[in-house]
Amino acid sequence: MSAESPTADRMLEMVVPAGRSDELRELLESDVVAASWMLTENDEIAVWKAAVSSQGVECVMDRLEDAFSGDDQFKVILYALEATLPRWEMPEGESGERQPQRVSRAELYEDVAGSASLTRMYLGQVVLATVVAAVGMGRDSVAVVIGAMVIAPLLGPNIALAMGTTLGDSKLIWRSVKTAAAGVGLAMGISLLIGLVAPINVESGEIMSRADVGSMDIVLALASGVAGSLAFTTGVSSALVGVMVAIALLPPTVATGVLLGSGRIEAGVGALLLLSINVVCVNLAAVVTFLAQGIRPARWWEAEKSKKATRKALAFWVGSLVLLGGLMVLYVLLSESDA
Repeated sequence: MSAESPTADRMLEMVVPAGRSDELRELLESDVVAASWMLTENDEIAVWKAAVSSQGVECVMDRLEDAFSGDDQFKVILYALEATLPRWEMPEGESGERQPQRVSRAELYEDVAGSASLTRMYLGQVVLATVVAAVGMGRDSVAVVIGAMVIAPLLGPNIALAMGTTLGDSKLIWRSVKTAAAGVGLAMGISLLIGLVAPINVESGEIMSRADVGSMDIVLALASGVAGSLAFTTGVSSALVGVMVAIALLPPTVATGVLLGSGRIEAGVGALLLLSINVVCVNLAAVVTFLAQGIRPARWWEAEKSKKATRKALAFWVGSLVLLGGLMVLYVLLSESDA
């Protein structure tokens, strides 16, 4: 066995009807499975375990679903495998199936869907991040603004919206929209209040730079969307990547509220335009990244539904970007003429 072979880092625990163990054993005889064995069997069910690599999980789970999903007794539990003695390596050979270079669809969905929940913790983090960002931007302190973006939980709802769109999951879409809108709305309201009552220096570079919209902001937002999607699909820490996404979302939101609250309407409109462009770009880039990584529903009828939802979403985001791009050009021209 090659020392460079990938190791088994996921464990599947499977419950199948009694009498179908032979069928399951044949299904698990694959070079994406490092080891499998039966734990117990009685007159009703058989319980099996299998060690697989993170890249092979989706292939195995799709096979299991195709074979056993019609039986009420069928269940699968997936969890991480921290370590083994001796070290399990994947068998050498070609499975004949293209394995995705990402975590499984099931793992990805659980991570993304969980980050789209509208909770008191989420709202509390938004409040804290907004206040810290407003103070940092008013003082022109980059370090404080970065600290605020570490706190901001804005990555999850936007990536969840892209995931829901890609899978055609209307429940996840609306839950994500509600959570994202609540977060941005709360941040905007607090920023507006701060702009009205607090002695914030609205002429600081950190604030006024968000009223200056340019083509490079579109590039940054697109890169943020790709980075956020890859953070979830590759299993790396989303906390650090979330900072990059927050760069595109939190400062423009805070700048919009503070500027409008302080009576700087024209600059506030520029910050709002930047925020709108960034939201569109993050979601557009995330959807395209999920599609490029082969995120699809397992069943063909769900796949057809997701294709329609994805086409509509792509048309909406691209159309919105074109419209906002036109408004950006108009805003820049008007700003230059006033100057």
